[in-house]
Amino acid sequence: MTKEAARTDVVAALLPLERLRKRPDFLRAARARRVPCPAFLLQARERAPDEAAQAIRVGFTCSKKVGNAVARNRAKRRLREIARLTLPDHGRAGWDYVLIGRPGETGQRDFAAMLDDLQRALRKLHGA
Repeated sequence: MTKEAARTDVVAALLPLERLRKRPDFLRAARARRVPCPAFLLQARERAPDEAAQAIRVGFTCSKKVGNAVARNRAKRRLREIARLTLPDHGRAGWDYVLIGRPGETGQRDFAAMLDDLQRALRKLHGA
């Protein structure tokens, strides 16, 4: 690991997660890299240096295919929690991540397995 990558990882662990809330941010992430997982799809992009602060930004989405409002909210709560537990340690500052729920799987998959899936996806994404 290079000095710059190590410094980025340390900075990422200290920064709080920021939420993606605007549609253009989600669309930019949708055009970037994707890593499929059994319970969700991870989309990620590295922001340009001139963009906003070097925090980790994360967004969540579940379509109506996931189920009714109760099922979608449960799926998003689970995605928010795995992001809160995983991204500060394994994410990189200056990156946007979007977690997209999958029908049937996001709400039902074992929580520990979802944590492992996100860690594996981030390792694959960042080449570590």
